[in-house]
Amino acid sequence: MKTKILFVTLFFQLLLWSCHNTGGNFTLQEESLAPIPESPRMYDEEQEMSEAEPQHNTEEYDIIRENEFLDAKQNPLSTFSIDVDNASYSNIRRYLDYEMPPVDAVRIEEMVNYFSYDYPAPNGKHPFSLTTEVAAAPWNKEHMLVHIGMQGKKLDLDNLKASNFVFLIDCSGSMGDSNKLPLLKKSLRILLEQLGDQDRIAVVAYAGAAGLVLPSTPATEKRKILAALDKLDAGGSTAGGEGIQLAYEVAKENLIVDGNNRVILATDGDFNVGVSSSSDLVRLIEEKRKDNIYLTICGLGMGNYKDGRMEQISNAGNGNYFYIDDIREAEKVFGREMRANMFTIAKDVKLQVEFNPAAVKAYRLIGYENRRLANEDFDDDLKDAGELGAGHTVTALYEIIPQGSAEEVRLSADLKYQQTSLSDQALNSQELLTLKLRYKPLDAEKSILLEEVIANQRAQFDASSDNFQFSAAVAGFGLLLRESRFKGDITYERVAAIARQSIGADPNGDRAEFVQLVRKASLLDD
Repeated sequence: MKTKILFVTLFFQLLLWSCHNTGGNFTLQEESLAPIPESPRMYDEEQEMSEAEPQHNTEEYDIIRENEFLDAKQNPLSTFSIDVDNASYSNIRRYLDYEMPPVDAVRIEEMVNYFSYDYPAPNGKHPFSLTTEVAAAPWNKEHMLVHIGMQGKKLDLDNLKASNFVFLIDCSGSMGDSNKLPLLKKSLRILLEQLGDQDRIAVVAYAGAAGLVLPSTPATEKRKILAALDKLDAGGSTAGGEGIQLAYEVAKENLIVDGNNRVILATDGDFNVGVSSSSDLVRLIEEKRKDNIYLTICGLGMGNYKDGRMEQISNAGNGNYFYIDDIREAEKVFGREMRANMFTIAKDVKLQVEFNPAAVKAYRLIGYENRRLANEDFDDDLKDAGELGAGHTVTALYEIIPQGSAEEVRLSADLKYQQTSLSDQALNSQELLTLKLRYKPLDAEKSILLEEVIANQRAQFDASSDNFQFSAAVAGFGLLLRESRFKGDITYERVAAIARQSIGADPNGDRAEFVQLVRKASLLDD
């Protein structure tokens, strides 16, 4: 073997010398020549292919700058849009089979919201209930956690709105791996089983150029739909922008008035032809959402996964975002939680918290860094925000430093022209904060305002509910994965212990799996 390699290498070197010195037309780049081994070495075909075609990890994640503690006197308001995405959790789970995830792949609010919580069902005129709870933080006993939970109203299955779905499927060459297009086909079969007589499906594929694979077809024609999906093959470059435009056109042409109209985009995010920059795609999606067509994004695969781009597009398009790492996750997204994920019951949902500086020295919102809004945006009905799905739960956590704590917090410089003083109501009340929420009914463009006061009552962590404890465990796990400077004295062992004692009803094993995931991370994180 060595003799053959030496002979071939010497032959090409002589050929190169000859061409360079005789003015021949044939040229060969010298740097492409394999070096002559300095010592005997065995070569095999698999190794040669590996060296000839190196696989590079080009996954991309947008940087996340963690929310800081803010002085409640100087910054009494905190405003953000709800987030029902949970792609980060399943992506982290995929990483933890082999290695620790990149810190910017960890979005704590998506980890917390991967799980459902046992909140009371809404019983009034609003399509959701609100639940709040305050107790000590498990990673810093001097701090408090404020737990805010929303429970969306479940659908009346006897009176479901008709659905107009357009599958927008990335069939580019990067989608050929078994955990991409082949997994997607199996996933969409699961969704198809959930649809009824009045629902319709179209399929748009894109690779090099976008094309209509299947015009809008009744969901009852399963054989025809499955045949169209089975014909899809990966190949070519990714004309993502053209595909999105065509998918929205098809959805609009088949729009069901007062129905559930949605584009379902499945991709690894590697757009590289046509409208491809994140900013251009975001502007395109923002324009399309005016037609009241919602967007669901399903990320797949590894190696060249573009998480940041897909999160931006989802946030811009009245959408939600999932990562399908295996068939079990596909069953969760497209099967048992399909209605929560695909049927919206409230739009542009925003929360604003006003802290009482007499009770709160400083606070920070845990996660939601990409969902923060300017305080002025709360009352602006033109400002887009998140959507709540049917039967869906949404959870948010604030960490609080109580007033009277000796802990130092960062302050702004003193103002020259004005002073801030506390009102008698702040000084004399037992209020910790006021929670305000705005949402729009699906058929309205004017928002509805709700308010709720939370009393300054602090419970011990062990006396808090399973909802509170499990969400805190997931948040603590996120702090560890992010190597956060706010993680306090939390450990993997403490996270697992809290999760085990608060596991509650777990019919599908999601919470039990979380405990095992914490164990994996503790073994990998050395």
